[in-house]
Amino acid sequence: MAILLLLQHREQVTAAEVARELEISERTARRDLDALGMAGVPVYSVQGRGGGWRLVGGARTDLSGLTAGEARALFLVAGPASAVTPAVKAALRKLVHALPEPFRVQAEAAASSLVTDPQRWGSSRAESRPPRFLDELQDAVIRGVQVRLGYVDREGTETERTVHPLGIVAKGPSWYLVSSTEAGRRTFRIDRVSSVDPTGDPVHRPDDFDLAESWRAIADEVERKRTPLEARAMCAPHGIGVLRMGFGGRLEVGGSTTDGRIEVVIRGNDEYILAGELAGLVAWVEVTGPPGVRDHLASIGNALVKRYGSEGHE
Repeated sequence: MAILLLLQHREQVTAAEVARELEISERTARRDLDALGMAGVPVYSVQGRGGGWRLVGGARTDLSGLTAGEARALFLVAGPASAVTPAVKAALRKLVHALPEPFRVQAEAAASSLVTDPQRWGSSRAESRPPRFLDELQDAVIRGVQVRLGYVDREGTETERTVHPLGIVAKGPSWYLVSSTEAGRRTFRIDRVSSVDPTGDPVHRPDDFDLAESWRAIADEVERKRTPLEARAMCAPHGIGVLRMGFGGRLEVGGSTTDGRIEVVIRGNDEYILAGELAGLVAWVEVTGPPGVRDHLASIGNALVKRYGSEGHE
């Protein structure tokens, strides 16, 4: 497909040009050009100096029926945030080189407009269907235009503001818009958006902006606000996997100590609940602080012994 687009975009290409553009060998380029002809594409070679490969009838601009919207959609569903294989992503990186400039800009924008974060926050049971204004906001991100955004906050207060859409994030079943505003970078839940009105003014996008990195910083900040309590502990090396499964993003793994154990920090929002989560991990974990969590662990241990120990049975 990438070679076909190159042929349609240019009057003629050489195997060397195809190899350079698509990061493949000249041998592979010649083989694939031959394969196009065998597949029924009207490709022919021009021999001698100044020769190369052409399409019968000259270069065309219909891109085999691939419209600008379809090019955007292709790169949107198979961009860096998607679950497609590395081979598909590599193929698309080559394909984008063959797109005409107007298509290429929006295709690349589509590929970087979405980040998927499968880990839901807390016990959220939000519906998984896309929210009402998702398409409009994603279009604004891809086209790079500011929007007048109507938004209803968690208290039910509705406001309007002009924002610079930078990217869309799918967090579990919920969708978020990452934007620049007069008050700095902000994140909006898209299911709370009440109106979207593109202004036509260009988005002021920081040169170093990376949606995935920005979202990691946002998610980390939210997690810390949700789980401000930190329990420090020492974990046996073979227990790290258990902690990762049980605590996910609430776990921070540090360095090893002289006895071979690993320093860890586990976040929570209540000392007793966090102690309860850690009580069953005594085979791997020794909690070193804070004192309140250790006291709750001792209390939970005493209660377990009292209820289930040999002295508790008749």
